[in-house]
Amino acid sequence: MKKNTAAIVLAVAALLSAPAAAAHAAGYVPASNITVIGTPTPGATTLVEFGEGSFTAGEPVGVDITGAGAATLGALPTTTVSKQYEAAADGAVAVRVGLPVGASGSYAMTATGTESGNVGTATLTVVPADAAASNSGAADGELAFTGSTVSALALWVAGGALAFGIGLVVLRRSVRGAGPTV
Repeated sequence: MKKNTAAIVLAVAALLSAPAAAAHAAGYVPASNITVIGTPTPGATTLVEFGEGSFTAGEPVGVDITGAGAATLGALPTTTVSKQYEAAADGAVAVRVGLPVGASGSYAMTATGTESGNVGTATLTVVPADAAASNSGAADGELAFTGSTVSALALWVAGGALAFGIGLVVLRRSVRGAGPTV
C-alpha cells in the first residue's frame, strides 16, 4: 500500500512539474526580467528593458508591438510595428517605444530572440496625460481618497438618536393633549 501511495504521489508530482519544464524549455523570459520605465502616456517615450540573460549575447531580437493606435519604434508609425534589435553582451535589450499623441488602451510588446528562441512579453497600458500629471494626491499605487471620514456606524447611531428624539416629542405632545382622566 505504501509503495502504491508513493507511486501515485510521484506520478502527480511529475504531471504538475511537466508544464513548468515545458515553459522553461520554450525559452520564456521571466516577468521579473522585464522592466517598463516611465508611465506610458500619449506622445511620450517609454523604455522597456529585457534584463541580463534574457537573450544570448549579440543575437538579433525581433520586437513586435500591437496596439489600439500607431506606436513607433524609430520612425515607423503603424498599428503593428516590427523592428530588429541586437542583444548586448550580457543578453539584455532596451527598447524605446514612442506612443502617438492620440494613444489609448493597451499595447502588447513581444521580443523574440532569433537564435535562442527566448520570448519576452510586456504590456503598456496608456494613461491619459492629464491623469498622469494630476495624481489627485495619492501616492504611487494608491487610489485617491474620495469618500467621507464619517463611518457608517456613526450615521446609523445619529439616525437612531434622531428617530428616538422624534418619538419622545410625539409621545410628550400626545400625553399633554390627552388631559386629565377621571
